[in-house]
Amino acid sequence: MSKRDCYEVLGVSRTANDSEIKSAYRKLAMKHHPDRNPGDKTAEEKFKEAAEAYAILADPERRSAYDRFGHAAVSGAGTGAGFDPSVFQEFGDFADILGNMFGFGDLFGSARRRGGPQRGADLRYDLEISFAEAAHGSETAIQIPRQESCDTCKGSGSAPGSSPSTCPQCRGQGQVRFQQGFFTVARTCPQCRGTGRVITKPCTACRGAGRVTRERKITVKIPPGIAGGQQLRLHGEGESGTAGGPPGHLYVVVHVQEHEFFRREGNHLFCEIPVNFTTLALGGEIRVPTLDDPDTVKVPEGTQTGTTFRLRGKGMPDVNGHGRGDLFATVQVQTPKKLSREQKQLLDQLAKSLPKDTFQPRARGEQEPDERNLFDRVKDMFG
Repeated sequence: MSKRDCYEVLGVSRTANDSEIKSAYRKLAMKHHPDRNPGDKTAEEKFKEAAEAYAILADPERRSAYDRFGHAAVSGAGTGAGFDPSVFQEFGDFADILGNMFGFGDLFGSARRRGGPQRGADLRYDLEISFAEAAHGSETAIQIPRQESCDTCKGSGSAPGSSPSTCPQCRGQGQVRFQQGFFTVARTCPQCRGTGRVITKPCTACRGAGRVTRERKITVKIPPGIAGGQQLRLHGEGESGTAGGPPGHLYVVVHVQEHEFFRREGNHLFCEIPVNFTTLALGGEIRVPTLDDPDTVKVPEGTQTGTTFRLRGKGMPDVNGHGRGDLFATVQVQTPKKLSREQKQLLDQLAKSLPKDTFQPRARGEQEPDERNLFDRVKDMFG
């Protein structure tokens, strides 16, 4: 029985690139995989046919030979009636295409041994600091539990004077292989859990784990200007690695308490300053709190409530050291709740000397002021 053209099987042109060939094979493999079509011999044959075509076209030398001489040029390379899926060991991307698609783990013998050095896990610590600590920076000590290499066995897991032996089930490979349909599947060895070694005499200190849990006191330096939600990475302060692997990192996530007076937006600060009516009307000076010492701001005569003054360089420091933000202080009239008789008399005299409507909006295009009261003018504006 003659074989179909490999390009026709995958549904690609003869000028298709590697990416297009791989994508076409992946679609066919997912569609016709035996696990998705149990008992369907036709689907199984199509899956095998697609895999065989990809094994030829994915290799530059085989593809070149196939383009020149057809199936006859590659019939001895694991194709034909004696098709052997073990040829896929030469293609690392088969594991990428099918390795995790159906829960088989690593396929076609391309899995890596897991018994080598493994990096330790990263840790997270949530740290709450005050607004002042965020503004000026600080240094604090934290206590964290973490897995560290056992001092007794130096991380080997074996009792002193002994050493791990080769796993008899996987013979040190960390994997066991078995047939799944017409191809070979590699899975982590259940006896050694992928390490390729078994411990016959466990260390009594760590019970064969090679690591123990310890409480560690670590100093954390908080840079000025740090904001809530930002994190600090402490290199190598995570859990210890295994089999000589490097340690992980410790990530300290910072949470900043709100300030009762300042509000932060980026590196800028905002605040409201209560001011007496006379200061706004006659002008004067007000004292504005800052992150450092209070600053003096000149208020012009006739300043309206809600006016904002900008104090440059009085905001939060940039966490990367690029200067500081600004402080925006908004003045608000402070109405006294209790007045003496004399104060009331003075205010009464002032009220009699002022126009009834101190705010006189003009209609659009109007040049001369309108002496009518505010409520009548607003009523006319809305018809």
